[in-house]
Amino acid sequence: MTSRHTSRQGPLRIANCSGYYGDRLSAAREMVEGGPIDVLTGDYLAELTMLLLWKARQRDPDGGYAVSFLAQMRDVLGSCLDRGIKIVVNAGGLNPAGLAAKLGELAALGGLRPVIAHVAGDDLLDRLPELQSRGHDFAHLATGRPLAGSGVEPVTANAYLGGWGITQALRSGADVVVCGRVTDASLVVGPAAWAFDWAMDDWDALAGAVTAGHIIECGTQATGGNYSFFTEIGDPVHPGFPIAELHADGSSVITKHPGTAGAVTVGTVTAQLLYEIGHPAYPNADVVARFDTVRLAQQGPDRVSVGPVTGEAAPAHLKVCLNHIGGHRNSATFVLTGLDLDAKADFAEATLRDATGGPAAFDTYDLRREHGGEADRLTVTVKDRDPGKAGRGFFTAVAGTALAGYPGLHLEHASPKATEYGVYWPALIDAAEVTAETVLADGSRLPVPRPPSAAGRPRPARADAVPPVVVPPAGAAEPQSRPERAEPVAAAWGRTVRLPLGTLIGARSGDKGGDANVGLWARDDPAWEWLRDWLDVPRLRALLPETARLPVSRYVLANLRAVNFVVHGLLGDGVAASTSADPQAKALGERLRGCLADIPEKLVDRSSAAFPGA
Repeated sequence: MTSRHTSRQGPLRIANCSGYYGDRLSAAREMVEGGPIDVLTGDYLAELTMLLLWKARQRDPDGGYAVSFLAQMRDVLGSCLDRGIKIVVNAGGLNPAGLAAKLGELAALGGLRPVIAHVAGDDLLDRLPELQSRGHDFAHLATGRPLAGSGVEPVTANAYLGGWGITQALRSGADVVVCGRVTDASLVVGPAAWAFDWAMDDWDALAGAVTAGHIIECGTQATGGNYSFFTEIGDPVHPGFPIAELHADGSSVITKHPGTAGAVTVGTVTAQLLYEIGHPAYPNADVVARFDTVRLAQQGPDRVSVGPVTGEAAPAHLKVCLNHIGGHRNSATFVLTGLDLDAKADFAEATLRDATGGPAAFDTYDLRREHGGEADRLTVTVKDRDPGKAGRGFFTAVAGTALAGYPGLHLEHASPKATEYGVYWPALIDAAEVTAETVLADGSRLPVPRPPSAAGRPRPARADAVPPVVVPPAGAAEPQSRPERAEPVAAAWGRTVRLPLGTLIGARSGDKGGDANVGLWARDDPAWEWLRDWLDVPRLRALLPETARLPVSRYVLANLRAVNFVVHGLLGDGVAASTSADPQAKALGERLRGCLADIPEKLVDRSSAAFPGA
């Protein structure tokens, strides 16, 4: 491997101003005006976003991109050009060329002349028939079901590109690089590789950039947003967006602008590292980053050092995000109050089945009861390819029960109009089949080189290597009792006190298609030793009964004092099609923290002393 690092003095300061399409509009201005930065990035694309952009493009064929980015550029483009701040975003969505052109028009109205490049090649929709004819089955990552013969017709199909197209654009003099579906971390990898002149097999440096990119990609989730111990943050309202100070070896410091709210701590960074991950060998388009090698340290107020990180050769396949239309859905929510709630729920369910024709009348029929507060709620959700049946037909049936149901019946929600929903279909494709291009301001197109993926530096075996993962087959329930070693573990810790798990442990959860992940971490070594030994798959299933008959993977990240669980299939067909009240599993971690656990008394005392208010 040859390294070609430049003589750049000091770190490269990469600031994020968007964690998703709809994030705080003022963030770009806050990051540009709040202090010195070198690169402004924005992540606008989630799995659901591509479907939303497709719908937008049905209304306007010239659209299909994140229009909020243009509003942000009205505020900061001139300042960025004056200060030499590069802008790198994936706001191009389904139409990066269109957004690049629109930004050029916007700049011209303000008398600005930025050099705008965009990255193309991620859109595979038109190529699907040809690729399938050559044997690419686009098998669903969760179910293994091939796309061909499934009866679905994708409306979007985009490969997750890496950062080298961005690097190439910056090397060619671009001020702004507009991307479509690149990996979230590529927004950091591309500028870092440009600034430090990394080679394509600088695996460790690239892995460090992927790690920093993963930390800042979701904006304020790294600075105190969605943080388990938010009550310990002095001012959690309106937190500043994160900045990654990248160094030539790929290590970084995560920080934020001085004077902004929120906090950057080992805890906030750990939480974001655990967000939406699976195996600690975290694959990106350009490198596999070993998150189990990441080390964090608090350098000072709002400064956390990250790395160095071990990297491995780029994967031979790229992930592809496909979306197809699933049909139409509708729901009605009944409120249950007063006495005899269980009997009322049974009465309501029987009435609904009678009125609607029951499960056989629809493609999907889902009943869900929620407990909480002074009332329970019973929600029935139906899905059907026929919008009339799921819309007016369902509503009419529900409305006809209003005077014939349980005492106190009233509806919290009901509508005669069904809504169209999509289904996310994650798949893989050989990286060699995807030809990315950097399109420069003058229209010239440069092919993006592919990173070597067949070989990397040999890695010695590590004592903390992640053990084999046991994923029971779907439908095979683990015993709900405690594992045999539970008593020895408890005995080793002495007296216990029954408290919510979150008294001691933090958590962060999220979605990956139909799977949900929940990562849990401890804040000191004794608590970590207990967490590692106590919380295994059987115990997780006992605490979260909805996971009992689903495959679950468990991973250990000792350097982060963390364990990560992936619950396969918990979210069905993913956020766009889910009937769950929490379709992205955002609350799964906090629900788990609320479960009672027999926590060693000595750990509770220690936690109270070390973390007042914990």
